[in-house]
Amino acid sequence: MTNAFGLDLPDYPWDRLTEFRNRAAEHPDGVCDLSIGTPVDPTPEVIRQALSDASDAHGYPTTAGTAQLREAIAWWYENWHSVQLDPATEILPTVGSKELVAWLPTLLGLRERGLTVACPSAAYPTYEMGATIAGVECRRIDAGQIVDGASLDGVGLLWINTPSNPTGEVLDVDTLAEVVRRARAAGVVVASDECYGLLNWESDQPATSVLSAAGESFDGVLSVYSMSKQSNLAGYRAAFVTGDAELIADLTRSRKHAGMIVPFPIQEAMVAGLRDSEHVLAQKETYRSRREQLRSGLEAFGFRIDHSTAGLYLWSTADKNCWESLADLAELGIVAGPGEFYGAAAADHVRIALTATDERIRAAAERLRGAAN
Repeated sequence: MTNAFGLDLPDYPWDRLTEFRNRAAEHPDGVCDLSIGTPVDPTPEVIRQALSDASDAHGYPTTAGTAQLREAIAWWYENWHSVQLDPATEILPTVGSKELVAWLPTLLGLRERGLTVACPSAAYPTYEMGATIAGVECRRIDAGQIVDGASLDGVGLLWINTPSNPTGEVLDVDTLAEVVRRARAAGVVVASDECYGLLNWESDQPATSVLSAAGESFDGVLSVYSMSKQSNLAGYRAAFVTGDAELIADLTRSRKHAGMIVPFPIQEAMVAGLRDSEHVLAQKETYRSRREQLRSGLEAFGFRIDHSTAGLYLWSTADKNCWESLADLAELGIVAGPGEFYGAAAADHVRIALTATDERIRAAAERLRGAAN
């Protein structure tokens, strides 16, 4: 549908779930909505207190972020990834990560340069929407295809997503390094969306950041991270992009003109959240428990879980079209996300989110196991 600005934008896909939500709501014990990955647990007190303490914010904040915030982000990368960043030149806070994903193709001037966006075959829809907003095409190319020699001719921005939303797949350091090498050879910017990185279920270590695989420099490489998942901060819109100093400088300059600025109280709250690791580890254990319950229930019901080694989702299939699986789940009062939303290659999967209360997760798992008996 073409809007008033001449953009050919589709209807918001989640509106297509209305009939399934209505059917699920008829369950006598209520709906278990596992469709959207929005946190439901409280924002940690250390962050809320920092926000409150910074509420007297009468002056304009800085687009580049305070020195304290940039230093906290640099500390976070060193603490979790053993990556050293220059706080002054290689870090930029953003108003959530979705905003950056949607506007990065425009800010990079891809249309004017006759270049396109590329993203994984099963991918977060905003990668493609960012291309649409910029007026350029979006190609579907997986990291494995790039390693195997797929052409990047005409691509200006390559999105990778590790851990993946929706699949939960994690790219290893060798794959990341080879993707970066091939992208650099083709003159392509690599942006890695890593917002689920600390929720790695097969290791106590986070999923590898692209910055760890970038070699001796961050040239042409950006790491994008959001605190929404690790710290229950979706409502704060707290995120950042790091890496190539020249790209960070260009993005900072553009964002100054556009007024894309993280509010000062949010910047202060981010500092507190980044410096405190205890709440992150506690939240991970909460999600681990929910994940184990849901996984056993889904497998008992007949679903196969693919990938899902990190992140907040179980990428599930009953080897049939996702809409049929959604109908089966709705009969149990459960709402899931259809794989079709993430690309044609994902049409036989559903995405099951771990972001519901302990009580709703337990209810969903019990319904799945009960229906299997």
